[in-house]
Amino acid sequence: MANYDKSDIERRMTGAVESLKGDLGGLRTGRANTALLDPVVCEVYGAMMPLSQVATVSAPEPRMLSVQVWDKSNVSAVEKGITKANLGLNPMTDGQTVRLPMPDLTEERRKELAKLAGTYAENSKIAIRNVRRDAMETLKADEKAKDISEDERKKLEDEVQKLTDKYVADTDQVATKKEQEILTQ
Repeated sequence: MANYDKSDIERRMTGAVESLKGDLGGLRTGRANTALLDPVVCEVYGAMMPLSQVATVSAPEPRMLSVQVWDKSNVSAVEKGITKANLGLNPMTDGQTVRLPMPDLTEERRKELAKLAGTYAENSKIAIRNVRRDAMETLKADEKAKDISEDERKKLEDEVQKLTDKYVADTDQVATKKEQEILTQ
């Protein structure tokens, strides 16, 4: 019985690309994006909670995020959480709403963010290559156990390499798009 599972390999490679998209979504461009506040945690009710569990985040304008806090007693905790997250945002409170204007990015900061996007992309490619390595090892083990022939192993190795190339290209495309978005805002 062969252990090679193409759908598992595709699932794991797709996961690496999706993870990259999530990481890149948190990078600040000049435009307001609610994903920017995903890493924010607030100390409420004696526990650390993600911002999404204590407030609704929206982008009513292209350069403004709005955080509607559900419980009035948590407004200052939300402000502190946003400030502590070190996102370069300056919270302004208006009742139970915390407004976050998006400051202009300096050229230097844009280059830093583009470089960080490249680092995220490289980590994604490493994850994809690790999946390829695992698949190749599985194929060699299958051949050694006489579950598949040498010809079949070579054919499946080509298939794995094609998948790897496809997902690495997807990673490059996603990262390039984000870098251009950062540098041209």
